[in-house]
Amino acid sequence: MLSKMSKFSGALAALTMALLATAPVWAAPASVPAANVEEAHWFSTQAVALMAAAFAIGIGTIAPSLAQGNAIARAMEAIGRNPESASKVQSVLLIGLAFIESLCIYALVIAFIAIGKVG
Repeated sequence: MLSKMSKFSGALAALTMALLATAPVWAAPASVPAANVEEAHWFSTQAVALMAAAFAIGIGTIAPSLAQGNAIARAMEAIGRNPESASKVQSVLLIGLAFIESLCIYALVIAFIAIGKVG
């Protein structure tokens, strides 16, 4: 039960951090000239692009980090049970960690594309 609660609190913390990262987007100017109404609206293209970038980085880093921690824990457990297979487990672990890390890099690329839409 405790592990389910900690996973839930971790996911809730990640969502909160993603929303807090978008705080500058929500800050609208006090007075808006008539010509720039679209730029000041909170649902503008720029605001949505920045929120998407923050969400992609927030979720795209928390999930791979949890997966990497789980993979390393299982590998250490396997090596502890069978120390002779340490080299095989280590090579498979490094390949797996590279694939997991690529997911984080994909999230970074998506965030850069979303931020590119702002300019």
